[in-house]
Amino acid sequence: MEDMITDNQLKGISEKVFSGIRLDADDALLLYKSNDIIGIGHLADFVRRKRHGKKAFFVYNQHLNYTNVCINHCRFCAYSRSKGQPGAFTLTIEDVRKKLSDRIAEPITEIHMVGGINPELPFEYYLDLLKTIKEIRADVTIKAFTAVEIDHLAGISGLSLEKTIDILKGAGLEMIPGGGAEVLSARVRDKLFPRKIGHDRWLEVITKIHSAGLTSNATMLYGHIETLEERVKHFIRLRSLQDKTNGFTAFIPLAFHSQNTLLMDIASTTAFEDLKNIAIARLMLDNFDHIKAYWVMIGEKLAQTALAFGADDLDGTIIEEKITHMAGATSSKGLTRQKIRDMIQSAGWEAVERDSFYNEI
Repeated sequence: MEDMITDNQLKGISEKVFSGIRLDADDALLLYKSNDIIGIGHLADFVRRKRHGKKAFFVYNQHLNYTNVCINHCRFCAYSRSKGQPGAFTLTIEDVRKKLSDRIAEPITEIHMVGGINPELPFEYYLDLLKTIKEIRADVTIKAFTAVEIDHLAGISGLSLEKTIDILKGAGLEMIPGGGAEVLSARVRDKLFPRKIGHDRWLEVITKIHSAGLTSNATMLYGHIETLEERVKHFIRLRSLQDKTNGFTAFIPLAFHSQNTLLMDIASTTAFEDLKNIAIARLMLDNFDHIKAYWVMIGEKLAQTALAFGADDLDGTIIEEKITHMAGATSSKGLTRQKIRDMIQSAGWEAVERDSFYNEI
């Protein structure tokens, strides 16, 4: 397999990978600066197969976005609206009930629910969201509220962060999605999302979430103004926290889409860049079990290809994705279970349906 590596600068990295030695920041930068995408992919595939063999996972899930009214006004976001602005919406509890009831016949096992920071929604609204989901689908796993939303909820509840998480958990919250960190860099935050919590607070909130017995995902939004060094620091910070809490379930690289944002002059990421990010994530995040190829952001065909570049999970059926499509994504808004199976199997992998915690169904 070492013969697949054509960039001599990667020889030392390959020796580390084959020996199970943790890569460092310098290694990650070498990988990012190398054009040997096949060699990098083979290293990531080696690690991926050691963990999961030929299994490729997916979940039958439904996305639920309860509001796009948000006061943070992040420059990279095409989803958020101000109150009263055309396109702004906030779902009532009855709206949520209908969205769930409309798909009650489908074997959904996960509800993925996030929204904007809407200052007019009381804490009780969020508890009602959770309770309504559990009322209609008692057996579903609720993966909801990013660390940014959890921080906001602690603020409006008037309670400590720990108590807020405990109450949300009691109402049905079982897992946290990985968004909100974007890139764990003060420079990027100051330029793109200064109203959102900083990286130290994000890490603090996630630590409290893990301490409460809840797992979470982690993400990285790439392809905007971040540097390669900032991407690497992001990986190191996530890996360090995982060493302490072991609470991250999966990592999802998120390719930036600029359409309808304040950063429309930034070109879309390339397939080369997307595959490299997935592969380097697999190599750097040695204490994360799963790396996702999020087909919504990189498209179905490239997500299928990414399974040979370190990814072992395609996320899921999604059903009515809004956030990325409002930024110009051209992928489907949802996939059938059979379509995902076909994507996986036609690429030579074993399709495994899972629940939110990677128990096989």
